[in-house]
Amino acid sequence: MSKINIQNLKVITCHGCFDEEKVNPQPFVFNCELTYDFEKAGTTDNLDYTLDYGEVMQSITDFAKENTFNLIETLCFRTASMIMQKYPVEAVKLEVKKPEAPVNLPFENVSVSTTLERKNIYLSLGSNLGDRKATLDFAIKRLGENPAIRIEKVSSYLENPPYGGVASLPFINLAVKINTYLSPSSLLEYLHNIEAEAHRERNVHWGDRTLDIDIVFYGNEIIYTKELTIPHADYHNRDFVLVPLNEIASDFVCPLYHKRIKDLLNELLSKKNN
Repeated sequence: MSKINIQNLKVITCHGCFDEEKVNPQPFVFNCELTYDFEKAGTTDNLDYTLDYGEVMQSITDFAKENTFNLIETLCFRTASMIMQKYPVEAVKLEVKKPEAPVNLPFENVSVSTTLERKNIYLSLGSNLGDRKATLDFAIKRLGENPAIRIEKVSSYLENPPYGGVASLPFINLAVKINTYLSPSSLLEYLHNIEAEAHRERNVHWGDRTLDIDIVFYGNEIIYTKELTIPHADYHNRDFVLVPLNEIASDFVCPLYHKRIKDLLNELLSKKNN
């Protein structure tokens, strides 16, 4: 993957938490690194295959002038998000400098930076209360409505018996491949919001529920936090997760077990048959 660099793009506009900053324009300087595959443009010399960096610079300028934020951090993150949504880039690293920040000390610059990168994420969805298919359709619709998320693949809807010995009603399960630059915690928060919209209640662990959305894989990352375990704990022992995953990502290699999904599924089925 190749990169395009935009350096020292100067925009005169208003951002800041003080009243005078909201009405008196000051300079902001943007440095932007775009991860973009321009191999075809490089080999063909055809403008149709390139990224118009002049247009990107104009978009940054317009966004910075048309919006007003208290925090330079917000300006940086929102601008980077705009670029990710508007242009076919795989990653953006953006630095915003504020050389005239109202600080009564000698300094040259204050700056913040952020890096956003698209990754392929695999989700497992399930429902066993109410109109199960309609609830899952709603969840997929809400996923697609987030401008930071692209839906890549959706598996078949499969009915399965309840798992874990607590839930009593059969589930419909499926797997979804999405592409997003949201962080694991931000993605989890959005998924919890969708569950809440579907009237998910968390009274009984592994109990009956209108909607359950789990992050099975987040790229090739291994994550252990209070909020998240990725790859999802015990997924390799759950055929209702592996079967739909195998349908859309049979050759994906688990970063924890270093095995393909289809091999993990075959192992699980073999274990169940013995």
